[in-house]
Amino acid sequence: MESYIHPYRILIAIDCIIFGFDGQKLKLLLIKRNFEPEKGNWSLMGGFLNDNEDLEVGAGRVLAELTGLENVYLEQLKTFGKSDRDPVERTVSVCFYSLINIEDHDSQLARSKNGHWFDLNDLPNLIFDHKEMVDLALKELQYKAALHPIGFELMPDLFSIPQLHKLYEAIYGHHIDRRNFSRKILSTGLLLDTGLKNENSSTKKAILYKLDKAKYSSQFNAFHYFMNI
Repeated sequence: MESYIHPYRILIAIDCIIFGFDGQKLKLLLIKRNFEPEKGNWSLMGGFLNDNEDLEVGAGRVLAELTGLENVYLEQLKTFGKSDRDPVERTVSVCFYSLINIEDHDSQLARSKNGHWFDLNDLPNLIFDHKEMVDLALKELQYKAALHPIGFELMPDLFSIPQLHKLYEAIYGHHIDRRNFSRKILSTGLLLDTGLKNENSSTKKAILYKLDKAKYSSQFNAFHYFMNI
């Protein structure tokens, strides 16, 4: 039986869209390229898939190389494969998006890779089709955040309901009624009262909660309509 060898080389790349939340605004971690093409311009963190490397493993590696983080929320978004998307060589990109707690990432490592956080509403021009990737990832985040409690992936270990409220307003880009939001969040049973208060809060020293991680993990897919946004 004759073996078939494809006459053309097509590269497979991984691009990671890394979302974070600074307590006020939704952020995106980008890198300033120090190599051609598009040297000096901004892009998503990416790299080529290694031989014998699964896609998810490759995405985790690319993410860890910029943030130092492992075992964080990481989901495949879409494959981008227009023939002219990379001017140097035919490259297919498998795009993932990740949700991280900004406080946990290795900021020195990110800076060493020319990494910088940008407000999602104030992004620089991005190379190739990376803006299309980001726009699609935000839509997917908005869709998933309404169905499942993935917003907690962006929060620190201790947080107040007003902080969580700000996060969801940042994700959706519009006002959300605070009372209805608080009632809905508390009704999930996912929050554990720590007995502490946020001394820096302007809302009468708001109560600090932590996530019931066991319940979150076991019931993640049970929330088919998590938030009425």
